[in-house]
Amino acid sequence: MTAIEAFVTRHPVRIYFALAFAVSWAGVLFVVGLGGIPTTVEHLMTIGPAMYVAMLAGPSVAGLLMISLVSGRAGLREVLARLLKWRVGWRWYAVALLTAPFLVMTVSLALPVLSAEFLPAIFMTNDKAPLLLSGLAAGLIVGIFEELGWTGFAIPRMRRRYGVLSTGLLVGGLWGAWHFIMFWEPGSFSGAFPLALLLVKLFSWLPAYRVLMVWVYDRTGSLLLAMLMHASLTATQLILMPSPASGMSLLTSILAWAATLWIVVAVIAVAASGGRLSPQLLSRRAA
Repeated sequence: MTAIEAFVTRHPVRIYFALAFAVSWAGVLFVVGLGGIPTTVEHLMTIGPAMYVAMLAGPSVAGLLMISLVSGRAGLREVLARLLKWRVGWRWYAVALLTAPFLVMTVSLALPVLSAEFLPAIFMTNDKAPLLLSGLAAGLIVGIFEELGWTGFAIPRMRRRYGVLSTGLLVGGLWGAWHFIMFWEPGSFSGAFPLALLLVKLFSWLPAYRVLMVWVYDRTGSLLLAMLMHASLTATQLILMPSPASGMSLLTSILAWAATLWIVVAVIAVAASGGRLSPQLLSRRAA
């Protein structure tokens, strides 16, 4: 075994995350370098698709590459088996597909008491069919390509060492940081409020949702279900999530969504631990 092979074998998860970040960020910077930083909606629509393709290449390419390096063909067959594992019970499909839209609708129906700008996005447009179709298509694409890496490679290996809660928080934090290249704006570091808004976008709710995703995967062992749960999240954000333009309204919307997710995480943790909030009691693996 060469020194490189030994290093890959000893640190597969760390190398995976480094590759995922490197491929995604380098790809986005390459696209931006060719077309320039988007400054208008029209400009963003022109180079946006290429930027998103570059982002999605990171987790998927890194995941498949690391599976091949670490486990070879047997690893690829094992991932395919998890991808084709669909007999997990209708309740888990309900959890995977309905968690995001149900919670977003809960927030969206509560916040309009403050302002109509918090109404679900689909209520605020006349082009409902295109929004639905594009949201569903984007959700499936994002869910498939991202989870090939996050759940296809990293999460099962992290679960050998960490519980569900710890795994979800670690992957969720890195998941948030991975989005930085797409979420930051030229003014994000110009003051305390823009910086706080950026940090809230990246880290307030993504770890909570990832904990729920790890929990569902842990109970089912289905990569397909993880992809569908991620697809549901992305589609829900595009179709239902209120989209205040900026400022305090945007911050309020994101924090309300984040708080709702963390409440659900806490309720599940308490229920799983018989009334005591214990990460260890969230660590049971799927049979």
